[in-house]
Amino acid sequence: MAATVQSKGGPSGAPPSYVESPAWRFLASLPVDRKLARYDVAGSIAHVQMLTSVGILTIDEAGALTKGLRATHAAIVAGNFPWREDLEDVHTNIEVSLTERLGSLGAKVHTARSRNDQIALDERLYLREAITAVRQEILRLQLALLDQAEAHAQVPMPGYTHLQRAQPVSVGHHLLAHFWPLIRDDQRLSDSFARANVSPLGAAALAGSTLPIDPAIPARILGFAGTFENSIDAVTDRDYFAEFLFDLSLLAVHLSSVGEEIVLWASQEFAFLRPAAALGSGSSLMPQKRNPDVAELARGKSGPVIGDLVSLLTTLKGLPEGYNRDLQEDKAPVFDAVDHVLATLNALTTAISALEFDEARLLTAASDPRLLATDLAEHLVARGVPFREAHETVARYLALDRPLEANALRGFDPRFGDDVQKVLDVRASLAARKTPGGPSPEAVRIQLARAHDAVGLQRYSISKQAECIELVDALLKEGP
Repeated sequence: MAATVQSKGGPSGAPPSYVESPAWRFLASLPVDRKLARYDVAGSIAHVQMLTSVGILTIDEAGALTKGLRATHAAIVAGNFPWREDLEDVHTNIEVSLTERLGSLGAKVHTARSRNDQIALDERLYLREAITAVRQEILRLQLALLDQAEAHAQVPMPGYTHLQRAQPVSVGHHLLAHFWPLIRDDQRLSDSFARANVSPLGAAALAGSTLPIDPAIPARILGFAGTFENSIDAVTDRDYFAEFLFDLSLLAVHLSSVGEEIVLWASQEFAFLRPAAALGSGSSLMPQKRNPDVAELARGKSGPVIGDLVSLLTTLKGLPEGYNRDLQEDKAPVFDAVDHVLATLNALTTAISALEFDEARLLTAASDPRLLATDLAEHLVARGVPFREAHETVARYLALDRPLEANALRGFDPRFGDDVQKVLDVRASLAARKTPGGPSPEAVRIQLARAHDAVGLQRYSISKQAECIELVDALLKEGP
């Protein structure tokens, strides 16, 4: 359990002058940004190594500072770090603690550095881990979808447009329609990682430093792909958070779509799914109810995530270049969205894995002959009838509300061939839909193979990006 936050005037003495203010309670960001402590310590260790490399710190000073920073991190992890809200933020808390531990040497940790480039660094370090965590959960959900799609690749079901039965597809094909948006979500997150993987450390407040610092050194130590091009932009930029929140918002919309279909399929009106405990709980009043709560919350969680994106964009929209205190409000929406998305991905993965389809009910629904109306029109097209004329012919027949039978069709229009009966079989209809990306068992098998290839590339990409996280872990560990 974390140590209690101490109030102003606590036992650790007066705060530094730069955070002293009658408005300190309003200015404090510690309740939110203490979540970044791990990254703040790692960034400070990398900064100390850079200061040593350029001769600003001695090896002995660097060793003492690094040991003190690691001890600080250990105290934070153990939950006995003396957080003080009157010190405003995570950075000042860690620096003051280090100074209390090491005396004036601790004050050297902030040489050639500002809280402006420090927070930008912490956020980017956090973002790398958050993206990796979300990508790993997306992968788990994709694998659950693939398992179900493979198991039901040949199970017919109605495909819908406008929530009306349209044409036959298979359960596997329909589930894969949710898989591919997740691939795009993962690719967007991977791209966001690459754009965010630039170190701002060395920009200081906004104009760099007169000291001979080298921003490339901490960037390399922390696994960044490069350093900033413009020091003002480095401390102002929050594109990485805005882009990340957009990625999460669109992902949440896709998860909401998955949830919506599960809700529909679990209803008695559709009854495509059997009740499953993994989908949710029962009613406190009605004994017969088993509600798809997980799917409903997957819909509901999209609202806060989209709201988080709007919140951040509203904060950013009117800011001039250079750090402004408004940017203190950038973290809470991101932390909130990540929590919602990770929880939703985890719950949906469990729910998808537990889905039990009523295959007989699905086949009955898919065998509605009206789903084959387009097949009948294409049957006529294959016999030389222009499509618009074929479309009108089938529409006129359906308007008579007659059964879709071969003899009746041929009696209505002799251009229906002797083999029209084959068109009226749902499995034959599915098998004929061999066009790339289509729902035939053959096309779905090809699609599944491509999906597994995509997952393989995804695994590799995640593992490479995760290597940056390992560098942060190594910095925080005690040396030999």
